[in-house]
Amino acid sequence: MGIWNAEYECMDREKLMKLQGERLRDTVRRVYDNVSYYRNKMEEKGVKPGDIKSVDELVKLPFTYKQDLRETYPYGFFAVPMDQVVRIHASTGTTGKRTVVGYTAMDIDTWAELIARCLTAAGADKTSFVHVAYGYGLFTGGLGVHYGAEKIGATVIPVSGGNTKRQIEIMKDFGSTILTCTPSYALYLAETMKEMGIDPRKDLHLKSGVFGAEPWTEEMRKEIEAQMGIMAIDIYGLSEIIGPGVAIECEYQDGMHIQEYHFIVEIIDPETEEPLPPGTDGELVFTCITKEALPLIRYRTRDICRLNDAKCKCGRTQIRMGKITGRSDDMLIIRGVNVYPSQIESVLLELGLASPYYQLVVDRVGTLDSLEVQVEMTPEMFSDQVRQIEKTEQKIRSSIESTLGLSCKVRLLEPKSIERSEGKAKRVIDKRVYSEKCSDINKK
Repeated sequence: MGIWNAEYECMDREKLMKLQGERLRDTVRRVYDNVSYYRNKMEEKGVKPGDIKSVDELVKLPFTYKQDLRETYPYGFFAVPMDQVVRIHASTGTTGKRTVVGYTAMDIDTWAELIARCLTAAGADKTSFVHVAYGYGLFTGGLGVHYGAEKIGATVIPVSGGNTKRQIEIMKDFGSTILTCTPSYALYLAETMKEMGIDPRKDLHLKSGVFGAEPWTEEMRKEIEAQMGIMAIDIYGLSEIIGPGVAIECEYQDGMHIQEYHFIVEIIDPETEEPLPPGTDGELVFTCITKEALPLIRYRTRDICRLNDAKCKCGRTQIRMGKITGRSDDMLIIRGVNVYPSQIESVLLELGLASPYYQLVVDRVGTLDSLEVQVEMTPEMFSDQVRQIEKTEQKIRSSIESTLGLSCKVRLLEPKSIERSEGKAKRVIDKRVYSEKCSDINKK
């Protein structure tokens, strides 16, 4: 594995902090002058741009929330005139108005540079064939990876999402060496390869995969690597900050190196909003310090993880973030217990008693919440005796209850009964929301 730009990626920490401070001062001045939201919020807190002289004074600045972007839809947070915006991306808008992201020409160049560093960390170079199975369009994944791959001179195969068998045929015929998609889709690809009689180790040229856009566990990594015979690298990003490329693992797979020369990262307590030290679980907060069109200040991602400031064996000096273990806003609270889908996934994959396809169904009977974990059986299990299936359900339930400290029901399903996704997997069905809406309607 290589390093794309050692001058920045291996920069001395003291020099890096100084660079961050300079860029932060410039960014705060620009958003104060050009974004009314930040000017109003800073004035409410009694903060002027001149008060921010170093990274240590970042805590004086206001937080930014996704709802703020929705309330100023579509372009209220842009810090440049629209004639300087060369591209627009946006979220799906499934939970409200879309969050709209703009890029200047320099922002696009910066983004390509970040992805070039990420792909290089995953083993790509100009001889690589990068298979982009992230979606193209308003979603940032496809085009983000595409431009970064071109930056390093690799051959880009812009397949986008969908048509899984065609994806695999193209991998085989075109000689794809680097796969980029969501981790759940990687598992689906592996499953489909098996059905097609294709051995990825013998029939394909894949060396590594860059997987992101949804949380995934170490157990899922092992599953992907075992089934596809590749190194599975975790990448992190979000549209509001720039897209994929905010952080990436190196070959040691010991946390994702955050691109700190472009972003300042914090970990906070999601309830008190107080900063937390490295090694403590909390919510990720990012400040953009080089973006022109949409430079967000202290943006609350809602992603839960921890930071590691120990030196990495690869030589990169940036602080590393661990895998996302959940989100502070979609965390399930069941009978007073905090539950993340990733906890369930870890148990299932560690036990190895069923397939890695599952859904959590949460319901409310009267005033009591219930949790049912639905897990697909493997074809071998499906042909087994009912008694053996019951024993497997009991083992899984016992392990989940031990991990969560919460009783649940486990139901094994027939193979292929859980809907496959070519993007982000749907892990949770929360019927309580529907029940509450029905109750409100009945009261009216």
